[in-house]
Amino acid sequence: MDLMDIYEIDRTVDFILRRNFTRVALQFPDELLKDCTKVVRGLREKIGKLKEQAGVGLFVMADSTYGSCCVDEVGASHINADCVIHYGHTCLSPTSTLPAFFVFGKAMIDVSSCASSISNYASNNSKPFLVLFGLEYAHAIPNIREELVAEASTLSGSKAKTVFHFAEVMCPLINPPDCHKDSGGLLRSVGDGKVSDEPGVAARSRHSIGGLSWELPSGQKMEDYLLLWIGSDNSAFANVVLTFNGCEIVRYDANGNCLGTDFSQQRRILKRRYYLVEKAKDANIVGILVGTLGVAGYLNMIHQMKELIAGAGKKVYTLVMGRPNPAKLANFPECDVFIYVSCAQTALLDSKEFYAPVITPFEAMLAFNRGSEWTGAYVMEFRDLINSSPVEVKSYSEEARFSLVQGRYVEDFDLQEFHGCIHSTSYMLSDLTNIFELLHKQRIKVEENEGVLALANATEKALQLQDRSSNSLTKGTVQSGADYFATRSYHGLDMHGDNSMPEPYLIGRTGKASGYQHEEGK
Repeated sequence: MDLMDIYEIDRTVDFILRRNFTRVALQFPDELLKDCTKVVRGLREKIGKLKEQAGVGLFVMADSTYGSCCVDEVGASHINADCVIHYGHTCLSPTSTLPAFFVFGKAMIDVSSCASSISNYASNNSKPFLVLFGLEYAHAIPNIREELVAEASTLSGSKAKTVFHFAEVMCPLINPPDCHKDSGGLLRSVGDGKVSDEPGVAARSRHSIGGLSWELPSGQKMEDYLLLWIGSDNSAFANVVLTFNGCEIVRYDANGNCLGTDFSQQRRILKRRYYLVEKAKDANIVGILVGTLGVAGYLNMIHQMKELIAGAGKKVYTLVMGRPNPAKLANFPECDVFIYVSCAQTALLDSKEFYAPVITPFEAMLAFNRGSEWTGAYVMEFRDLINSSPVEVKSYSEEARFSLVQGRYVEDFDLQEFHGCIHSTSYMLSDLTNIFELLHKQRIKVEENEGVLALANATEKALQLQDRSSNSLTKGTVQSGADYFATRSYHGLDMHGDNSMPEPYLIGRTGKASGYQHEEGK
């Protein structure tokens, strides 16, 4: 295909000039960087023809801080951009501050082969088909629909009655939400929303996922349809498999021109996620990983997670880092579990190399809201979990809880009732015996007239000699977060001295690393 057609140069220029943008950020993923210079050249030539005084600055952004599927508003703010043109695969998550325009690209696909494979499979299946697809194949969907209609007209009997329902692409232009709206400035997804176009007409259920939306007739649900995915086995497809895990799914591989029906590996992911939820229930200290600074509503989700964790009697830390990996998270061994707040297509970090589980906000609600049960439904979009009212968390209870990971009953004690310096943690009932044995060995005498305060002080000394849970990654002493931080070898950037005045700045080296300017001639 022609480069002007693949990257939709004409439509992009029309968007820039219609809105009078003067500083435009062009965000490319790593796999498309090879075409960035050609795209910039094409945009400049087109703008120059349509506008005498161009005055439009184009800035190429690469190596985004977070996932490349999200709009990098942080990078765009460094150049004071008016908008962002996002190229390639995207999750179409709503932005917080900047308008974004999306160019999906146009991947090659054999339309005739795709339609023929789908038609042959549909002839042996009585369920209606719901066709979902990767956004890079959106340009070919109208042609595939026409081919299927043409092939269906040649069939007879029950084979001609197969119903194909195609999802539609959501608007590839996203404006930041209005902060003065009653919704709190959030762009919520429309999953399971009830809509009715005309008065007196039965409501239809509307669904959306990964930039696609569709409506189902009244009285029908997703399990009644066979899902057909056209595209690669990527994060967008994994999102579909997990979200609609109760549906039968078929995938057409455009590269191999074949249909795949075995997704046992993807469905096993759901079992793995359930295990991580059970493991998170035994956590004492929870770290919230901020995996996005641009998706609308991420701050609301962080605040809701903090309330949830505090209501469960846990200690919480908030960490901001781009693209978490095992080496980065290993710097925080005190955290027993991490909650990753990011877009739906980057939320699953299932690598077994991580020293602590990394779960999603939906899984955190299952783990820390005591008494909740997993019905099998799975929510990837954290914006679907945000509620305008304060989060409803069941009151903290001291009743024993059976841990499926440890295989025994555990009891959660709120140690802050004994002493404010000790954070909330969980102990086994059998550990109480060890605590009082240590009290006896150390000859710590609790005087009757000192009452509960003396018992609290003695208990704290005993706990400081106890290892944490046997399943914890760091077998240290039970102590507060501040004490743990003080014993670490690396404390971050320390400010030494009592002088609060800023130090004068120093001019560093200039030039390239292979030869700085002051090194020339040496």
